[in-house]
Amino acid sequence: MNVPQNLKYTKDHEWIKVEGDEAIIGITDFAQGELGDIVFIEIETQGETLAKEETFGTIEAVKTVSDMYMPVGGEVLEVNPELEASPDVVNKDPFGKGWMVKIKISNPAELEELLSPEKYKELIS
Repeated sequence: MNVPQNLKYTKDHEWIKVEGDEAIIGITDFAQGELGDIVFIEIETQGETLAKEETFGTIEAVKTVSDMYMPVGGEVLEVNPELEASPDVVNKDPFGKGWMVKIKISNPAELEELLSPEKYKELIS
């Protein structure tokens, strides 16, 4: 199971990569594996400011539909344009081309509440 060391994680299986006061968010390798073949992703929150743990979109797989939650509060600046035409990119590259949204972080202190790679590995093992 791939758990990159340069990211932080949530108990709901989102990852966040911090770049200054902005961050990129996606779902983990474990999450895409549990979901199976991803067929549709809906994210209609661009331009909105959402609180930590608020839903920013949904992801639909062959077997289920799941909400995706904000790891920290922030404004959704950008949605990955590749997701509409190729939602399966998340199955192939969840930590790269399969990212979901880019945000401007509202409260950097919330980052301290997230799971380290080691704690996330414990959660999924």
